[in-house]
Amino acid sequence: MPNAPDAVNLDDKFGKFAKHWSPHIVAQMNDFHVKAVKVKDEFVWHQHDDTDELFFVHKGVLTIKYEDRDVTVKAGEMHVVPKGVQHKPVAAEECEILVIEPAGTLNTGEAGGDLTAHEEPWI
Repeated sequence: MPNAPDAVNLDDKFGKFAKHWSPHIVAQMNDFHVKAVKVKDEFVWHQHDDTDELFFVHKGVLTIKYEDRDVTVKAGEMHVVPKGVQHKPVAAEECEILVIEPAGTLNTGEAGGDLTAHEEPWI
């Protein structure tokens, strides 16, 4: 049996970077990446045509805006955005989140733009 990795300390991982909307990979499970992201203010409207996207809030409050409603996600809660659905993450104050999605998924989905993270470093 292969050696199991050490536990991942989220406070330690979030302490290693400051830039908002810049995903950092903290773990991989099969073909999925677990990404730590600090967010503040508004992201871009986007969608992921081929995959769902899971948001888990570690600290703070995240709002996921949809065309017809908003979903508020607080620390200790998670929300799954279905594939192909337009959404826009927003945080009035700095928020620390984990995003779980297939490896290689662009953070801005089909929208592109200045906030697209073309490289997501491991921390």
